[in-house]
Amino acid sequence: MAAPALIALAHGSRDPRSAATITALVGEARAMRPDLRIEQAFLDLSKPSFTTVVDRLVKAGFDEIVVVPLLLTEAYHATVDVPQVIEEAVARHPGLQIRATEILGLETCFLEVLDVRMREALSRSRVRELDALVLAAAGSSDPLANQAVARLARVWGSHHKLPVVAAYASAAPPATGEAVRAFRAEGRRHIAVASLFLAPGFLPDRAAELALEAGAIAVSEPLGAHPVIARTILARYAVGAVELVPV
Repeated sequence: MAAPALIALAHGSRDPRSAATITALVGEARAMRPDLRIEQAFLDLSKPSFTTVVDRLVKAGFDEIVVVPLLLTEAYHATVDVPQVIEEAVARHPGLQIRATEILGLETCFLEVLDVRMREALSRSRVRELDALVLAAAGSSDPLANQAVARLARVWGSHHKLPVVAAYASAAPPATGEAVRAFRAEGRRHIAVASLFLAPGFLPDRAAELALEAGAIAVSEPLGAHPVIARTILARYAVGAVELVPV
């Protein structure tokens, strides 16, 4: 019996860099598990859609699918959009079993990736000294999602023994520019901003723009395709596949 298929389900963006990044990330996962059928899909704005991918897998003979939402926080997309598209797919294909796993979330191991991206940014900007960091995330109207980012910022700051504050590109204060200016008001001049986004797009670009305008000396790229994240996708899949096994 074939193992359940894996759909890595991302939000989607009008920015083609976003879909290209998800493609590269899914490629990392495929390289690690060539025995699995792994597909990417998007909730909105990018192709292929979740509906298209599910139909393709059913046509190929799969009756079990594990969906790993490529989302960093438990906000609207995770709690509403993902369950909705899965419910619609199951209704359209009687007998199909689909299990959604936990979202990627904010694993502490992602700080390894954050550090890699930050070192790349500092190297490009030829920066050798830092006295503060800002962790920039999308932001949410759900305070629990923002609190998760703030917790990760504290862990990151403790690791580097530097002051770190979380900032948000939408829905919650402070914006990245505000966070940078607050540090500068304290007399700190070497402030770098880390992009806690999975892929490029409007929000990461806006966060970077505001940070640089406020005087940040470097802004990292989003997490992007990295083996640590690919392994997390596969770990989520493993749990979901076990949950599909009849008791």
